[in-house]
Amino acid sequence: MHELVGALRSYAWGSRTALAQLCGRPVPSAHPEAELWFGAHPADPAHVRIDGSTRSLLELVAADPDRELGPAAPEFGGRLPFLLKILAAEEPLSLQAHPSSAQAKAGFERENLARVPFDSPMRNYRDENHKPELVVALDRFEALAGFRNPLRTVELFRALDVPGLHPYANLLAAQPDSAGLRTLFTTWITLPHAALSTLLPQVLDGCVQYLSGSAAASKGRREFAPEARTALELAEAYPGDAGVLAALLLNRLTLEPGQGLFLAAGNLHAYLRGLGVEIMANSDNVLRGGLTPKHVDVPELLRVLDFEPIDLPVVLPEPVGDGSVHYRTPAPEFALRRFDLTAGSAQVPLTAAGPGIVLCTSGTVRLLHGDEQLVLERGAAAWISATDTDIRAQAVEGNAQLFCACVGGV
Repeated sequence: MHELVGALRSYAWGSRTALAQLCGRPVPSAHPEAELWFGAHPADPAHVRIDGSTRSLLELVAADPDRELGPAAPEFGGRLPFLLKILAAEEPLSLQAHPSSAQAKAGFERENLARVPFDSPMRNYRDENHKPELVVALDRFEALAGFRNPLRTVELFRALDVPGLHPYANLLAAQPDSAGLRTLFTTWITLPHAALSTLLPQVLDGCVQYLSGSAAASKGRREFAPEARTALELAEAYPGDAGVLAALLLNRLTLEPGQGLFLAAGNLHAYLRGLGVEIMANSDNVLRGGLTPKHVDVPELLRVLDFEPIDLPVVLPEPVGDGSVHYRTPAPEFALRRFDLTAGSAQVPLTAAGPGIVLCTSGTVRLLHGDEQLVLERGAAAWISATDTDIRAQAVEGNAQLFCACVGGV
């Protein structure tokens, strides 16, 4: 059981206040702070404090995977199979999706045979792993995720009342299924510049008119307000991007604190804004679908995307019985629990054994392991190796919240 120092990542879409406030640092920060990584990812591993010195978690695990990972070592090739993050989005991220395991293996092999450099912006597959993700909101968290029921999208198009959308509404109404969604998405993502330059301004004008309708107007004037506002916000952030049109096909959802969103292979999504804890399989495979200046490989994206319409994919926490709640997902690489500790409460058992990462997101927590103690302030984390058994936690001087990430099934 050792303190784990996260790796701070700065991206343009990050926040100058959210992570700094969470970690007790001055605000605003000098640069947008987007993610705080707790894991053994080769691109930016966290560091473990041991006896007054620090060591990369990547090096620690690689030096003795059996000791650090236990039974998970042979199953996942001696690598920690998950990455835990705190994510702070002030602006929308790109539209993106992740491949299945089979797609990732095939794509990785194909690009290796084609000798696509690993650092090339044209490279899609940097490893042969899938990348399921789960994000849990720490505050109000907004996102686009998965294709909406086509008939609801037809209602949205007709509510906007844009002549340019009429043929697309008719297309979906005649084929309200995954095939219809594939046809429409493909049409929009490959629109010639001249056609896009004509249709997109019409759609944005329709959104403005929709939102400015009188309060006495029909229910439809309010029903799709979040979708219309999102389209306008995306167009401002990414002018002339076909991804603005594609976003109209996706579920628009808002997570309240404690609610989760699971993203399986093929799920087209974009985080819009908010602060959350995110856990994912340790992979870098991303297929982008717009809202970005980066490479968009349309044929490969279409190969990966799942066009089957889904309801809002919200994951609600399930009580476990030990005082924690569990976020159920099918991912074998990770499992995530949340503990809400009250002031003056008894010690709570966290995990029978590692490997795992414990992250404090509110208050102050004391971790106990035999005669050892480790105090975590808000925004701090600890590494639990497979040899660390019977870890317990207790709030210090007030209520506290922590997340415990471990390998799926542990």
